[in-house]
Amino acid sequence: MRLLRLVSGRLVSMIATLLVISLITYAVFVLLPSDPAQLSCGRPCTPERLADARAFMGYDQPWVQQYLAFLGGIVTGRTFGSGAAAVHCAAPCFGYSFQLNESVTHLILERIPVTFSIAVGAAVLWLIIGVGTGVISAVRRGTAIDRAAMTFSTIGVSAPSYLVGLLGILLFGFTLNMVPVNGYVPLTEDPVGWLWHLVLPWCVLALISAAVYARLTRGQMLDVLGEDYIRTARAKGLRERRVVGRHALRNVLIPVVTVFGIDLGSLLGGAVIAERVFSMPGLGALLLDAVGNVDLPLIIGVTLFSAFLIILANFLVDLVYGVLDPRAAP
Repeated sequence: MRLLRLVSGRLVSMIATLLVISLITYAVFVLLPSDPAQLSCGRPCTPERLADARAFMGYDQPWVQQYLAFLGGIVTGRTFGSGAAAVHCAAPCFGYSFQLNESVTHLILERIPVTFSIAVGAAVLWLIIGVGTGVISAVRRGTAIDRAAMTFSTIGVSAPSYLVGLLGILLFGFTLNMVPVNGYVPLTEDPVGWLWHLVLPWCVLALISAAVYARLTRGQMLDVLGEDYIRTARAKGLRERRVVGRHALRNVLIPVVTVFGIDLGSLLGGAVIAERVFSMPGLGALLLDAVGNVDLPLIIGVTLFSAFLIILANFLVDLVYGVLDPRAAP
């Protein structure tokens, strides 16, 4: 029952948050001075043709009605225009890109595998490397290992991601010719090619993020190792590996999971820099192209989908809290 209340409460909170974000996002982008109908009007764009384009796209109505139609499209689908030229967008419809002649939902689903492949692989690497480095550094405090780990983390935190990516391409791609430097191969077509094309993006993202997790884990581990229950466990004669791995690390992971949920959700919403540097057609690249083309329906759809992923990641973090420490669960 406690878990059911937690899940139901979080679901209601997620829906309310998404509604607020969608309202703000829609109002901001729709009220911009740019006119999507103007871009789709063609040449010559007479006032009559512009009015027809606005009516076809639904921009001839007040923005509140447009927003309600947008929400209805997510649930039931939506039809733009009428007659033989009508365009139907099946539910869940996050809008329709008239510049690309495709529904926003379809465009997002096409790019999701790329972004998910980058995000999940990099997240696993940076979590293992960052937490492992932080634990070793804390246990070996003041040694050469600790100093080397903190030097590594300082470099990783300070280095811009695009610079690390370009250096990785230059060194491992062009100089040593070890890995591909751009492009994406679907997992279903060639699993080995999929893995090989993602090695460099994974390592670049993991190097930068692992530095943050190493510093966070080290600080938390040092605090936990000074607690009374840790001293008690050591006094009972437990092995140091068990004291660190079973007693200390469990409490250290709670703040780490919080940061991990936010980082993973943000990355799933679009690894913008990594996708652009490594020429991978993910959600981040889709959003940048939409901004460059002033494709407002696509911008709104990708923004809301990214917000949904971040909120979902935080929801999963709350559930993990209950596993790590029921007292810390909301």
